[in-house]
Amino acid sequence: MDNKSEKLASVAARILDDNKAQDIVILNVSNVSSLSDYFIIATGSSTTHIRALTETLRKKIKDIYKRLPIGVEVEKQNRWNLLDYGEIVVHIMHSVERENYKIEKFWSHALVLDREVWEENSKEYSLYET
Repeated sequence: MDNKSEKLASVAARILDDNKAQDIVILNVSNVSSLSDYFIIATGSSTTHIRALTETLRKKIKDIYKRLPIGVEVEKQNRWNLLDYGEIVVHIMHSVERENYKIEKFWSHALVLDREVWEENSKEYSLYET
């Protein structure tokens, strides 16, 4: 795990936050998983919102980092979409799926990256800060 991974996770969270995603959590899973360094979990308010968050995040990461996800899982009803960038995996979920699958509980042994930290890491990408 390195600072580049944390920065990418922070920027992804910021993009989601700026687009009204709710309950954003960044889990540092680098010590407990070989899958990636960070999981970002966010809730969309509707299936339309989840689709828009997914599309916006893909576009912004491409614009900022010139990267496309190495894996994409877009659920047909847009109730749980996943973008895999290797070192970060982003889960954008409907509140019902998030409650049912309890990803945070499953990864409870991972460290949570505090909101203040990811906001500071990504401040230059904020749409709203002065």
